[in-house]
Amino acid sequence: MTTLTGRDQEPRVLPGSLITFRRKCGKAACRCATGAPHESPALSYSVAGRTKILTLAAEEVPAVAAAVTRYRDTVTALEAEARAELDDLLARVHTRRARRRT
Repeated sequence: MTTLTGRDQEPRVLPGSLITFRRKCGKAACRCATGAPHESPALSYSVAGRTKILTLAAEEVPAVAAAVTRYRDTVTALEAEARAELDDLLARVHTRRARRRT
């Protein structure tokens, strides 16, 4: 199995989005000069506020897609947990302040 990192394991989580990268190669005789551009799967991600593009081999796409999904699911779950904790803290503080007023 081909791996992205040269290690024996596939990526567990990856931030970013899977995209189709389209470009013209610049060769005058190529089909892309007058027709459809070349397409390849890619991972779009951000580093220090700058968007980066990592082109992928077709066999890497399923592992990358799964890792991106796991990342999004993890972030969503963490945000929901954090929001529930914040709501709980707010309720306790409001209750404490209401008791002081009475």
